[in-house]
Amino acid sequence: GPPPPGAPPMPMPTMPGGGFFPPWPTPNPFMAAFAMNAMNVAAMQMMAASMPTNAGYPGTMAAFVPGAMPGGMPTAAGALPMPAAGMAQGSPSRRGGKKGQQAQQPQHQQQPQQMPFVETGEAQGRTTVMLRNIPNNYTRAMLLELLDQRGLAGRYDFVYLPFDFKTQVGLGFAFVNMLTPSDAEFCRAQISGFRSWSIPSGKVCEVGWSGADQQGLEANVERYRNSSVMHPSVAEELKPVRFVNGVQVPFPKPTRKVWPPHSNYGLRAKRAQGLAQ
Repeated sequence: GPPPPGAPPMPMPTMPGGGFFPPWPTPNPFMAAFAMNAMNVAAMQMMAASMPTNAGYPGTMAAFVPGAMPGGMPTAAGALPMPAAGMAQGSPSRRGGKKGQQAQQPQHQQQPQQMPFVETGEAQGRTTVMLRNIPNNYTRAMLLELLDQRGLAGRYDFVYLPFDFKTQVGLGFAFVNMLTPSDAEFCRAQISGFRSWSIPSGKVCEVGWSGADQQGLEANVERYRNSSVMHPSVAEELKPVRFVNGVQVPFPKPTRKVWPPHSNYGLRAKRAQGLAQ
């Protein structure tokens, strides 16, 4: 233990034959850094044996960031640099390709499989359906494209999208006559709830049955062939269309004189369907 207070200083130890032991050498900072480097080199070689590199082979290290250890920890002064964790993300794996690219590529979500259509018999012989909540700026061509994209191509023979001739916009509903009651049920299953319109719109389509006086191809043709909508002053895009085997054919000619549409045609058409305010 230490000498008691007031005691004389202890004599320096002497060597045999006289003389004193030399004092303990002062630590050399260069030697300490050299020793630390040696330990880091050994550790680095052990890590390199198991780390993948840019060439895809263990035992070599290709990318370094000075003064960084894996995980972002700093090294001792003068230590050899270690590879940065972010640098290894672009190295190719044994399966081919780059890990970094695989991580950045979005995973494609599997589209849900459509349930098979099951006929319920609710058509009860009806073939004409009424589509509601159609965007007012939708055109007849857009509607026909929608029907075909939903698997209804060649399964309808009459389509009419009414327009207001005063405002030149659609009335928001349409009539489609399907070939069979089964096709009509399939149309309802495919279009009900549709909202992916080709123009911006938040409307959700509803599909119901047309009235009893507007069921079937013959009833629809007779209803519109003598209507003012067939007047020559009306643009072709605003008229009803007839199809045979999926191909548009000329609409049957009127059987009497057709007058131009009234300025309130759109309001009257809505009232006839119970849609007017």
